[in-house]
Formats: sequence, structure tokens, C-alpha cells
Amino acid sequence: MTVGTPDVPHIDTGKAHPARVYDWLLGGKDNYPVDEAVGRKLPPEAHDAARQNRAFMHRAAAWLAAQGIDQFLDIGTGVPTEPNLHQIVQNIVPTARVVYTDNDPIVLRHAEALLVSRPEGATDYIEADVRRPAEILDHARGVLDFERPVALSLIALMHFIPDDQDPHAIVRELLAVLPSGSHLVLSHAASDLYPELAEQVTAEYAKGGIRLGFRTRAEVARFFDGLELVEPGLVTATEWFRTPPTPAPEGSGIYAAVARIP
Repeated sequence: MTVGTPDVPHIDTGKAHPARVYDWLLGGKDNYPVDEAVGRKLPPEAHDAARQNRAFMHRAAAWLAAQGIDQFLDIGTGVPTEPNLHQIVQNIVPTARVVYTDNDPIVLRHAEALLVSRPEGATDYIEADVRRPAEILDHARGVLDFERPVALSLIALMHFIPDDQDPHAIVRELLAVLPSGSHLVLSHAASDLYPELAEQVTAEYAKGGIRLGFRTRAEVARFFDGLELVEPGLVTATEWFRTPPTPAPEGSGIYAAVARIP
């Protein structure tokens, strides 16, 4: 089933939004000229990063479902692009339950039509901001059983939370309610792999009114403090895989990892 019936949202077409810029980078159509204007100024590597992020999410979600994880909380969902997370995991575990969250009303507009669950499982959508984790968790409890393992998915999200908004504390609050056996799936733009490129991307997003907080490997590793990293550990997005097919060798400015709550 699909839980909830979203109301018609108000969409601000005069300000760029990360979810819609990401949609444009992936070749989607659910964006506006203001989003395209930001995307067109980004270097070609930004298109590669969007594609690499998406592929990492596909691999990680499929692996977790194959391990028996049947509950997913995906924050920073973005504009739905098939295959969506629930399609991947419900293809493996038809009864899987997925809660999506984003703070862009255009995602809400598409949620009811595109995020349709298999009958055996469930999907839900929350319009909320990761900077209000308690609100997300309160809603998610209506669909997910926090007494059983949950996969928390934060794909290409936390680099949109600058240091002055305490991103590590946000992730700790989200993880604190999850039981042993839960997992964190996270990808994050690097500031230290290709520094000049990171500065260029940060500057172009800033011109569009979007603040970024790219981070070093050590800073990204802090999100996993106290967790058990799944092999191959914290690597670039194109280096993370658990089962064949092996991703083609490719440079990436994105760190990625999956870790288990002990």
C-alpha cells in the first residue's frame, strides 16, 4: 500500500532547490529555469557525481534488502527517478516498507503518483527538513517499526547542511532511535579529493542561493562514529560494491559507505 494522500503543494519557482538541480543533472524534466541555470554552470563532473550517487544508492539498497533489511527511511529523496529505492528493495523483499522524506514541494507533488508500493509492502512520504529530525522520526513511526532494524539512507544530502547547522548532531539524533542491526547508508561530496573542483561547485551553488558544506574524508568518517563499517569501508562512490557486477573504474569526488549499528 501507499500511505497518505499529499495535498497540492506550493512550489517556489523563483529559487533553485538542490533536489531539482540534482534532477536536472540526472537528465530529468521536473525542474525549473532557475534550477537549470545553476546546473548549466556546474562542471561536467557534477553530472558524473549525480550518476555515481544514484548508482551507489542502487547497489547499497539492493545489498541491504538481500541481507533481510525490510525497512528504509530515505531522507533527501529528491525528485523520483526510476528505479526508486522502494522498487529496488521490494523487488527483493516485496513486504519492505519505505518512508521517503524531502523538503521540496515538487517532490511531494510527484510522491503519490510515482512512489507506489507493491501491495505486500508500504511506502509513505513526509514533506520535512532533515534539520528537524524529531519531526521526521515521529511521522516515520507510523509506518516503520523502530523495534526492528531500519536502514537510514542519506544520499548526497548532508553536504547541503553547513557546519553551523551541526550536521553530525543531526545524524546522531536520527541514529539514536534505531535498534541494533540497523544501518546508515551515506554519500557525501568531498572537499579533499578534487579541491579546485569542490570550490568551483560550491561557488556556483552559492550564486543560486544554495549553501554547501563539502567535507574531508575525516569529517565524513565522523558520521559513522560508533558504527561498524561494512566492507569496503569509507571509499569513493564508484569503489563501493558488495556483489557483482563490479562498477567500472572511475574517478569520483563522492565519499560513500554503509555501516551497521552494533
